[in-house]
Amino acid sequence: MSFLDKAKEFADKHDKQVDQALEKIGDEVDKRTGHKYSDHIDKGVDEAQKRTGDGDTQQR
Repeated sequence: MSFLDKAKEFADKHDKQVDQALEKIGDEVDKRTGHKYSDHIDKGVDEAQKRTGDGDTQQR
């Protein structure tokens, strides 16, 4: 099993934790950019969450 296969399997099994981590990363990036790109960062986080596991488990 390749590294990418293992990463995909992990993301599928731990969707909630992956979504939470993506949310925290997005919040930190938003903070460090002075909230100038909030809409773009939110869209990126949402898209990344859709592509992991069963989709976005975080509710805003």
